[in-house]
Order: sequence, then C-alpha cells, then structure tokens
Amino acid sequence: MADRSAKFEVLLTEGAEQDLEALHDYICEFDCVAKAHDVLGALMVVAESLAQSPERGSYPKELVSLGIKEYRQAFFKPYRVIYRVVGQHVIIDLIADGRRDMPSVLARRLLGA
Repeated sequence: MADRSAKFEVLLTEGAEQDLEALHDYICEFDCVAKAHDVLGALMVVAESLAQSPERGSYPKELVSLGIKEYRQAFFKPYRVIYRVVGQHVIIDLIADGRRDMPSVLARRLLGA
C-alpha cells in the first residue's frame, strides 16, 4: 500500500483527454457553456485530488465481477473517473457518464474487447 504522505502524479491518457473534450462539447450543445465549464472543473478537482490519496477509490463492480482489481474509480456523479495506480503515478484511463452502458464502455476501452 502506498505511503499516505506520498504525493502521486496524476496523468490522463489520450483517451481520457478525449473523454473530457467530448463531454464538454456534448454539454455545450445540449445545455450551456457555463455548465460545461463547471462540470469539467469539478472533474478536474476529482482528478487532482487523487494525487493525495488514490487508494480511496472503489473498484468498479463491472471489473470486479471479472476478477479485475487493477482499476479504481472516483465520482462526480453521474460521472465516473476510472484510473489505476502505477508506482507513484495515477493514470486516468476513462472519464464517462455512469448512466451509459458501462460494461460495454469498460470492455471496449480497458479490456480491448
């Protein structure tokens, strides 16, 4: 287990960056620009908070049912930030609306299915 006083570096994969961009564009189109900026800001706060205590995240139930405990998740409901801890890095692999078909999203993005 990681030392709680350690500071981790948070990194976004290209896919996670694309997720943020797509989410921003969607909210701008179907709601308003201010709301899109608010949601992105809140998601970035969640991501940055993982630098202090990444082990606090729960395991995604869809992956645990497959015996996979490599990934964890943090929330800004209904959004899910899916990440893994590798050494002193927190690597964010996916940012998605939790109301989507998450088993399919996780399988496609994380498991290459």
